[in-house]
Amino acid sequence: MVQGGRRDSRFGRFARRGFTDPGTAGRLMDSPAVDRVRDDPALLDALGGTADPDLALRSFVRLAEAQPDEEERRLLLGTVQAAKPLRDRLLGVLGSSEALGDHLARHPGDWRALQAYETTDLHPGVEEFEAALAAAEDPDELRVAYRRALLAVAARDVCGTTDVAETAAELADLATATLRAALAIASREAPEDAALCRLAVIGMGKCGGHELNYVSDVDVVFVAEPAGGGGGEDGDGDGEARALRAAGRLASRMMRICSDTTAEGTIWPVDANLRPEGRNGPLVRTLSSHLAYYQRWAKTWEFQALLKARPVAGDAALGREYREAVGPLVWQAAERENFVTDVQQMRRRVVAGIPVAQLDRELKLGPGGLRDVEFAVQLLQLVHGRSDTALRSPTTLAALDALAAGGYVGRRDAAALGDAYRFLRTLEHRIQLHRMRRTHLMPQDEAELRMLGRSLGFRQDPVAELTRAWKRHAAVVRRLHEKLFYRPLLDAVAQLAPGEIRLSPGAARQRLEALGYADPAAALRHLEALTSGVSRKAAIQRTLLPVLLGWFADSADPDAGLLGFRKVSDALGQTPWYLRLLRDEGVAAENLARVLSAGRLAPDLLLRAPEAVALLGDPEGLRPRGREALTQEVLAAVGRADGPEQAVTAARGVRRRELFRTAAADVVGAYRAAVAEGESDEGVGADEGAGIAAAVDRVGRALSDLNAATIAGALRAAVDARWGDTLPTRFAVIGMGRFGGRELNYGSDADVLFVHEPREGVGEREASEAAFAVANEMRRLLQLPSSDPPLTIDADLRPEGRSGPLVRTLASYEVYYRRWSQVWERHALLRAEPVAGDEELGRRFVALIDPLRYPEGGPDEEAVREIRRLKARMESERLPRGADRTTHTKLGRGGLSDVEWTVQLTQLCHAADEPGLRTTRTRPALAAARDAGLIAEEDAAVLDEAWLLATRVRNAVMLVRGRPGDTFPSEPRELAAVGRYLGYEPGHVGELLEDYRRTTRRARTVVDRLFYGVD
Repeated sequence: MVQGGRRDSRFGRFARRGFTDPGTAGRLMDSPAVDRVRDDPALLDALGGTADPDLALRSFVRLAEAQPDEEERRLLLGTVQAAKPLRDRLLGVLGSSEALGDHLARHPGDWRALQAYETTDLHPGVEEFEAALAAAEDPDELRVAYRRALLAVAARDVCGTTDVAETAAELADLATATLRAALAIASREAPEDAALCRLAVIGMGKCGGHELNYVSDVDVVFVAEPAGGGGGEDGDGDGEARALRAAGRLASRMMRICSDTTAEGTIWPVDANLRPEGRNGPLVRTLSSHLAYYQRWAKTWEFQALLKARPVAGDAALGREYREAVGPLVWQAAERENFVTDVQQMRRRVVAGIPVAQLDRELKLGPGGLRDVEFAVQLLQLVHGRSDTALRSPTTLAALDALAAGGYVGRRDAAALGDAYRFLRTLEHRIQLHRMRRTHLMPQDEAELRMLGRSLGFRQDPVAELTRAWKRHAAVVRRLHEKLFYRPLLDAVAQLAPGEIRLSPGAARQRLEALGYADPAAALRHLEALTSGVSRKAAIQRTLLPVLLGWFADSADPDAGLLGFRKVSDALGQTPWYLRLLRDEGVAAENLARVLSAGRLAPDLLLRAPEAVALLGDPEGLRPRGREALTQEVLAAVGRADGPEQAVTAARGVRRRELFRTAAADVVGAYRAAVAEGESDEGVGADEGAGIAAAVDRVGRALSDLNAATIAGALRAAVDARWGDTLPTRFAVIGMGRFGGRELNYGSDADVLFVHEPREGVGEREASEAAFAVANEMRRLLQLPSSDPPLTIDADLRPEGRSGPLVRTLASYEVYYRRWSQVWERHALLRAEPVAGDEELGRRFVALIDPLRYPEGGPDEEAVREIRRLKARMESERLPRGADRTTHTKLGRGGLSDVEWTVQLTQLCHAADEPGLRTTRTRPALAAARDAGLIAEEDAAVLDEAWLLATRVRNAVMLVRGRPGDTFPSEPRELAAVGRYLGYEPGHVGELLEDYRRTTRRARTVVDRLFYGVD
């Protein structure tokens, strides 16, 4: 019983101190290797204070067992027992890092590196670390010496002697000393190379910024010059080339010394991919070559990277020359076009590259992670560091403090962000320290989470406390990293409390210019109008605007977005549901920002009826409504109106709202999201680009259905005004062209035919007069002056064109088509589809024309030649003078006309035998031709891609300019907006034009072969 009680008591002692396996702990304590300290309560207390007492004890016993002789073992145990600082340092490291415990087991004498506890030892710099590494003669000795120095860094860290910023700075200084030692070894190995060149190593990234991790790539750039500063004895450049080759060999050897893995492990990888041209560029360049690249070719992110550049090893004078030469270029980066957008998009690309399964565990790259803080700080530095040199620190926390001190960010925001950053960096350090592995992922294993929580001081429930703290700090970063940039703009125009530092008007304008605002003074006036005062409206808008400004800045026209928001808020600001919608429905605010800054069409529609903003917050609000539902609503509105003018006004009101719904959905990508949710797609290429194809198809259908419903309303108004239910003839409207194909663009006219048939007992003259009156009244009503987008009815595709009667009876159509129809008319009938009026009459019209448009045996050779002649004449005569044939979306090379005539010729020739070709729509007809083997799959894909791209460009031009056009805009901002709609990032409009020309050039090659018969 006594022995059992003793075991129970001992078990309890271990359990109370945080051991998870007291039984194993007891057995380890009984090891002869630690007999002198077996029952030492101070040792047990120290073990219990570590992140993982079980790991600390296990590694401590291994260290004792590894001592070379009994005298050394006694010295270790006696020192641990007598010296509390050493005990806490050693056990703290062993309980936090399995990897460093393994190192001590291999090199049992290195525990002495933790003995010193003098004031000078608390914050060593590069010189102290160089002294610690000086004895290393070869790479393996350097690896051992590096780990020995790392032991002391880790000990100061886990014991709280240094904070996270000091630890990161020590790690950077240790990396600097290691690079110098590695370069010295490489130079000793190849003295002839060292004699030929001056080589400077420039630290980048976290090493350059004095904020390195325990395990991280050390980013560097190499710059070299010939020894003595000349170009060689003969002055012809051979000396420079030899010097660069020698420097390249030295640099490569230095990198291998640090990166190679041997029995002694590795130090860390040296990464030179931040050099000009990245991994495709030469490893080493001269200073003039660096400057030439940065002045001519560098991208925005490269200047952002140079913000942290500092000389760390090699030729110190050359390193200083490099820093002095590239420094001014860094502070000019904010003047580049699309600067802020470039930086933000790079951040988004980083996030997009994270596997979805890891996104919620990413401490560094995920939303609310370390990179969000670093990007936000660097963005502000680059914008305001041009004129304020106090902001030019390469260290994130120091720069954040300087931004707060200068009034560029709010002090509270800076303090909260700084606290979150310190916590996340500490978390990252402790995760890496455990096994000395490069990772930024939160562990999932419960034991690892417990160890991590304890390492940060959480003791009661380490896992739960750690998780709560992590989520809280990540939420702070998510909330503030955008606000940090935009909130001070609001403070600049608001009345702040006395003593509060305020962003100066000049700094505010500077920041707005960097965001892409062409008129920063006007933007500040809008912000003042939106946020001034103490009303509920102003308070909510002050909350919303930091995020909205970010979305506006992400567009091609931030000025238009902010102005549009002010106008909408002026119109609806006193409406309770509007502010509630934007405040509570995050998607509504983002959708509104996207719509207002995407061009003129959607904002113009919204500002005529601001209440349509409610559609932006409804999950179903941006889904297109079908033709039947639209027609019912329009007819009901017409029926309630007093007179035909009021009726068509009501119909136009429905059309305006639905145009806005369609345009808004198109802008925010709701249609593509619907495809992602599993909706089907018609046409070619249903896998790659299915979302884009479906979006185009839906826009075409929605606009066609909307125009059909509006025409149905105008028809009802025209009939009711005079005849009511007594119209003496049956009347139908047939859609033609893109209208009949349900492929309308935003600015398309409505091509139609009018057909009627006298009712029983009514004379043909009476019926024809009534039908003519109805058709004319419809056109009159739809042409009445209005601020709404026009709906132009074009009946020029009727028999005999504009010289023929506006309306014909069905029998007259039958006679005309049988006797006198021309090839172009049969061709045009391929897209005829009833859109309004008498449904039975519409079906009979279709039955009448089917034999004409789908002829048995297809057209004869002369008819095919005539179609080709018509097409060639149209290309030469109808293309506007001065238009670029390579970019005209309708009549240009490989554009809409090319693709549609090719498909339609296939229909004329084969639709009688292939039912799938009997459709008015281009893409389904193309798909049917492909499936029937009439067009090769590759050719069909080329034509489909070109048709989709040209259609999207036409839609984009209308959305951006508010008026139709078949060519790319010439105004840069409008062209950039078209590019954004098409998915091109700012500054890449040239790629858009190149892609368009390449796509349509390929399509024209297919058209020449399939339509014109050119081999």
